[in-house]
Amino acid sequence: MDTSMHHPSAGQTLSELILSHAAGQQVHAGDLVIVPVDRCMTHDSLTPEIIDALEKNLGVNRIYDPERVAVVMDHVAPAASVQTANAQVRTRRWVAQQGIRHFYDVGAGVCHQVLIEERLVLPGQVAIGSDSHATSYGAIGAFGTGMGTGDLALILASGRTWLRVPETIRVQVVGRFRKNVSPKDISLYLCGMLGLDGATYQAVEFHGVDWLSLDGREVLAGMSTEIGAKVGIVPPSGEIASRYNVPEWLRVQPGAHYVRTIEVDLNTLGSQVAVPPEVDHIAPASELGDVKVDQVFVGTCTNGRLEDLHILAELLKGHKLAAGVRLLVIPASHRILQAAAEDGTLSILLAAGATLGTPGCGPCIGRHMGVIGADEVCLSTANRNFRGRMGDPNARIYLASPEVAAATALRGSISDPANL
Repeated sequence: MDTSMHHPSAGQTLSELILSHAAGQQVHAGDLVIVPVDRCMTHDSLTPEIIDALEKNLGVNRIYDPERVAVVMDHVAPAASVQTANAQVRTRRWVAQQGIRHFYDVGAGVCHQVLIEERLVLPGQVAIGSDSHATSYGAIGAFGTGMGTGDLALILASGRTWLRVPETIRVQVVGRFRKNVSPKDISLYLCGMLGLDGATYQAVEFHGVDWLSLDGREVLAGMSTEIGAKVGIVPPSGEIASRYNVPEWLRVQPGAHYVRTIEVDLNTLGSQVAVPPEVDHIAPASELGDVKVDQVFVGTCTNGRLEDLHILAELLKGHKLAAGVRLLVIPASHRILQAAAEDGTLSILLAAGATLGTPGCGPCIGRHMGVIGADEVCLSTANRNFRGRMGDPNARIYLASPEVAAATALRGSISDPANL
C-alpha cells in the first residue's frame, strides 16, 4: 500500500479520526481495521434473516451486548400481510428473549430518524445498520454505514466489525440557498454530477454548512448512499455542537488528504429533479416540460422531517390539491407527527387534501401504504427511483425536494417552486 501521501504529521479526515479512535491506533485511508461497534441497528424487514444467520450459520443464541442494539419496526409497519405479521411476531419474541431494551414498535418511525432522535448514536461513534441509509448518522458526525445480514449477525455475535478505512471526497458548499431550494437539491445535484457509483466505498465530507440544521444535515448524509458512498459525514459544528457533547478530537484537521474536492455554489443552485429510472439522471425542475403526476409522496428518512412538513404546509396553505393528484404525507417519526399536530401543520395539510400515513418507510420500498400502479407517475421526496421501487415496474418515479413536491401537488404536473 502506498503510504507516501499519509505522512503521520498530516491531518486526518473525519472518517480516519473516528476509525483511529475506535481502533486505538492511527489509521489512514486504505488500512484494514477491526473496531468495536457502538450501535448496531436492525429493522423488521431483515431481522428474521439476521436471526437465522446468528442461530443457523453461527450457532449463536445470545447476542454479545443487548445494550448496544436497537431494533425498529418501520419498513412494513403496520404489517400489510399475514407473512409480514408473522415475521414481526418472531422479531418481537426474539427482542424480548435477548433482553433488547432499545426496541421501537410500529408507529415510532423510520429507524434512522428514531436513532438520532433518541440519541442512540452520538458524534464520533461507529454505528452499523441493516439498511443502506445508515449513512444518515453522519449528520451528527458519527461513522454510520449499512451492511448485509451476514455482517450484522457477526456484529451481534462479537460486538465488532472490520472495515477498510475509506478515502474521502470533500464537498465544499458556498453561498446560501435561494428561495424554495433546500438540502435535497444539493444531494440530487451531486448524484447528477458524480453518478450512481461516483463515490463507491468512499466517504463524502460536507464543508461550509456550519449554519445547516440537523434536519438538513440528515438529508446530505443519508443521500450520500445514492452515489455509492460508504459514509456521508458533516462536521459536528453549529447546531450539532450546541446539542451534543462533541469529543475534543473530532475536529476538521488542516492538511487532511481528500481524493477530490467538489464545490457546490448555492447562489446559483436551483430545484433539481431525478428523472426515472435513475437517481443520477438529473434535470432542473424548470426544464422538465409538462410531466403530469398521479401521486405526490412526502416522507421517508430523506424528507419526512418537521422542517419538510413546515415547507409543505407553508406552500399549500389556503390552497387545494390539483384535480386528479393524491398527496401522501408520512412523517418520519412519531415525535415529528406529534409536533406537526401540535403546531397546526397537519391541519393545513389536511385542509389542502393530503392523506396521512403511519410514521415509517411507507411506500418508499413499494410494500404498502401508497404503492403505485402501471403507468402511474409519482413525484417523491424519497431517495430511490429505479423501476419497481414503489410498485409496478411500469410506473415512473421522479425524486425532488419538499418544495418541488408542494408546487407539483398544487399544479398537477412537476413544477419549479420558483414559479409559484
